[in-house]
Amino acid sequence: MGWEASEGGVDKTTNQSLITWTVSDLREWDIKPFCYINYDTSHDKPCEEELPVTVYKTPDSVSISIVNHRGPMMEGEQYELQCDVQDVAPVQNLTVKWYKGQTLLSQTTFTDTSIKPVNETTTLLITADRADDGAQYRCEAELNLGEVNSTASSQRLSVKVLCKFIISKIAI
Repeated sequence: MGWEASEGGVDKTTNQSLITWTVSDLREWDIKPFCYINYDTSHDKPCEEELPVTVYKTPDSVSISIVNHRGPMMEGEQYELQCDVQDVAPVQNLTVKWYKGQTLLSQTTFTDTSIKPVNETTTLLITADRADDGAQYRCEAELNLGEVNSTASSQRLSVKVLCKFIISKIAI
């Protein structure tokens, strides 16, 4: 009985009912280890069972920015916020969430089946309102690890909104 794998294989052992495959730092994204048992010389082939392995990579960074804009926002104008998630895998287990303060505004999931780390970008369109002056936006990258989730958050983006004034002429 033993483990065959491109990393961390376990040599054939005898008279054991349990052997453990241990890898301290796995960076091979498409690894396909399998356990095998050689019954005796009467069997032509050993019994083999592949172990399905998913290698997860939490993001190196999550950042937020305003696309093509600097300085205060103008009331009534539309702006595009961008969230960049760097080096995450597998992307199909990723959800990017947008928040204004503690309020969830939007979330995006991904269908890409790539198992290697990728960079992802999502955007959120907002229309500046005077009530948004001082509001804090952020995005979070949530990676579903099966039983638990790993969450990484961007810094907070505080917005300043300049209000339009309405001057009306009053006849006396």
